[in-house]
Amino acid sequence: MASKNLRQRVQDISLGPVLEHFKTVVFVYFVLARLIKVQRHLRARGLRTTLMEYWTWMSKNFLLLALKCLPDQRKKAEAEIANAKFILDNKFIPKGEAVTRHMSLPPKGQSSEWIASEMEKMDTEIGHTEWKNGKISGAVYHGGDDLTKILIAAFDRYCVSNPLHPDVFPAVRKMEAEIVAMCLRMYNNPMGAGATTSGGTESIIMSVKTHRDWARATKGITEPEIIVPDTAHAAFDKAAAYLKIKVHTMPIVRETRQVDLKRVARAINPNTIMLVGSAVNFPDGCQDNIVALAKLAREHNIGMHVDCCLGSFIMPFLEPAGFPVEPFDFRVDGVTAISCDTHKYGFAPKGSSVIMYRNAELRKHQYYVHPTWTGGLYASPSIAGSRPGSLIAGTWAAMQYMGYEGYLQSCREIVGGAKTIAGRIKAEFQGKLYVLGNPPASVVAFGSSDPKCSIHEVGDIMSKKGWHLNGIVRPDAIHIALTRLTVPMVDTFIADLHDAVHEARDTPSGKGTMVQLYGLGKVAGALAPSISGQIATEFLDTLYRA
Repeated sequence: MASKNLRQRVQDISLGPVLEHFKTVVFVYFVLARLIKVQRHLRARGLRTTLMEYWTWMSKNFLLLALKCLPDQRKKAEAEIANAKFILDNKFIPKGEAVTRHMSLPPKGQSSEWIASEMEKMDTEIGHTEWKNGKISGAVYHGGDDLTKILIAAFDRYCVSNPLHPDVFPAVRKMEAEIVAMCLRMYNNPMGAGATTSGGTESIIMSVKTHRDWARATKGITEPEIIVPDTAHAAFDKAAAYLKIKVHTMPIVRETRQVDLKRVARAINPNTIMLVGSAVNFPDGCQDNIVALAKLAREHNIGMHVDCCLGSFIMPFLEPAGFPVEPFDFRVDGVTAISCDTHKYGFAPKGSSVIMYRNAELRKHQYYVHPTWTGGLYASPSIAGSRPGSLIAGTWAAMQYMGYEGYLQSCREIVGGAKTIAGRIKAEFQGKLYVLGNPPASVVAFGSSDPKCSIHEVGDIMSKKGWHLNGIVRPDAIHIALTRLTVPMVDTFIADLHDAVHEARDTPSGKGTMVQLYGLGKVAGALAPSISGQIATEFLDTLYRA
């Protein structure tokens, strides 16, 4: 017994220092790991931006605490949210006893005549925007009545098809492969790889997922980060939120509206998996310096995604149409992925986009494969399992109908209209309005250079004249995305803009309530981010109230 106790004491004495050293090593590792993360964050964001982010975080939490502790402030916030909800309800939900609501299945199926009549009644009673008058910024990319008939015929032929079953619908599989091939050739990478998706957001999510999994497989990165311009589409933030990826948002150069390359270079670290550039971006229609970004990506062996969702079937035709354009496609060494929305200037049916990669090896990281599922081997190329083959057929039909010459002519007309608007704003509104950056394609954004004139109030007045424009922030501005429908309305737009600027300057209402909620239009004013976030949630809830 005594010898056993002696051995135990000897073990305790010998293991004691080892355990202490182990604890010290673990503690030092933890501290160093945290310090490295802080150093990388500070290097990417800068001390000023980091302090501002911290201040914003503290202010938000203080506001939430104040709302809990101060009844008057809480009531004020609740009143603002309730008022916004009231406005949203009145805007989107039809009222009155005359409105027929279909809240449950009919006892018996209705006839096709009844269904057509009920749809017509809804359009008449509830009303809808007359988009064919050409006063809508983007949103509707109409290829003409003849093309619409072709799309309807494609839907009719393939309405029940599903590319999840290529053996059942081989023609849909063929059309999808040909859509990808045509887009790859259009973006100068015929030997590349790609896939169709449900829209630009899914294309972007797929690209972020692909680069994440590629970086994990080839470089062992488990805490991935991406670097995006402040003007990049919110879909990159959405992808990062879904996929648990850290985002570094880089400022843009005010004059050029391009991402600050020095800040991008400083932000790159061993966890960076991809850079992002736009050609063109949504807020102001400007193009990032893709060549410089791709060079950085190549030097650091990371991905480089070019977002051409909005540029789609405009950017590849700028050069042959005679318009100046900086390099942006796969001819730029270092570009690894490009997203292109076929449902915008490709005039395909809504819900159609293509994500392209430099090679098939990279695309493999996009796939989801479950080889041991009890239902059998499961594999899908993108987020969806079942997909509408009718959309693929419609996209293929649209591309065949338009052809190279059709898209070239479309580019000439649309970009020509955008150049006219930008030129006339610069010439006719000196001292009143200014154009943001140097937009090369179909989007023109403009702000107010007159302190007595609120640009968002100008937007409100334009809304009263029937225009549906997009309000943006940082800086406050309005943009118009031209389509084929907008081209004949260029002179009307400029004339209405003259009137709107005059009214906003000389008889201002002091409101300027054009809200910056993507897809909403105008509802609320400048509210605290936490409150406006709740209003955005109310907006989404409203969409599902019958």
